Amino acid sequence: MRVLLGSGGFRTPERVALLCTTMRSFFGAMDRLLFLPYALHDHDGYVQALLERGLNAGYTLEGIHRFPNPQRAIAQASAIYVGGGNTFRLLDTLYRLDLLDAIRDRVQQGTPYLGISAGSNVACPTIKTTNDMPIVQPASFNALGLVPFQINPHYFDGQIHVRAGEELVPHFGETREERIREFHEMNPTPVVGLWEAGLLRIEGAEVHLLGAAARLFRRGEAPQELSPGSRLDFLLQAR
Repeated sequence: MRVLLGSGGFRTPERVALLCTTMRSFFGAMDRLLFLPYALHDHDGYVQALLERGLNAGYTLEGIHRFPNPQRAIAQASAIYVGGGNTFRLLDTLYRLDLLDAIRDRVQQGTPYLGISAGSNVACPTIKTTNDMPIVQPASFNALGLVPFQINPHYFDGQIHVRAGEELVPHFGETREERIREFHEMNPTPVVGLWEAGLLRIEGAEVHLLGAAARLFRRGEAPQELSPGSRLDFLLQAR
């Protein structure tokens, strides 16, 4: 199985270059990627935005929304690219179009899968560690389960600050760590807090952390700091 999961935040030239270099290495000589834009409302606009920002790495993006039979498009795809946006909207659409089993089967057979942000969330067993607002109610929180651990994309450590007059003061909202701790009060699955521009490249029994640091949360244990370049093969034993 070949899976590339990104946190997002590819908004600087350096981060775009990182993603594109990794995509070229991951997808290789193929020329077309089947792109699933379901996490955003404007599907055509989403595809165009990726092209304009260079987030296609030179590949032709074929929006699945342009195919009359989405299941057949998945069955015939050489590679699958699932973009970010609202995770609840994305998963709801995958359920309504009955695409979860089709995607899972293709990826387990070796079709490479790239997920960014929401596309990473749905690669996990559930979407319970997404940061998104539940703007729709999917049939279930259960997702593709391509990996046996959870991801919290766009992770950052500590408290955010807001401007009060001329100074910055703590917002005192929940931190990501506190939210993940709440998740572990009810669920045993490990969670990878993936910093912006971070990528997890999973091929066979190997897991490589690329681009940025990450933080691993396990129920009942102190968080573990993970450095870019680390091998995280043990994550595949999370079940």
